[in-house]
Amino acid sequence: MKVMIVEDEGLIALELERIAQDAGHQTLGPVSTIEQALAYAQKSDVALVDLSLSDGFSGAQLARRLIDRYGVDVIFVTGSPENVGNGIEGALDIIPKPFTDDRIAGALSRAQALRRDFDGSNAVL
Repeated sequence: MKVMIVEDEGLIALELERIAQDAGHQTLGPVSTIEQALAYAQKSDVALVDLSLSDGFSGAQLARRLIDRYGVDVIFVTGSPENVGNGIEGALDIIPKPFTDDRIAGALSRAQALRRDFDGSNAVL
């Protein structure tokens, strides 16, 4: 699965990238602006999205576009889960910081299972 990392803090972005790759996923990014994220949107299956982006937009604003326009699944990874607000509709999960490897890998595994079910590749004949 192709996982886009949208995080404005470099060390956290690298940690999310490592966790996703260790779980067997291909990563795109990391990116820190809405423009950069939208450039990867068509190539992504799921996005790990922080609420704070370096260009002043919110991760919730980005999530709405990713979900509605591109069909990208969104998992919020944030230090302020109570501030997700509008944009939470359609998000698969909200993971508070600090996070664990298992929490991120588990959310990605659930996203992958949902994608398989939606695509019909788990269909029983």
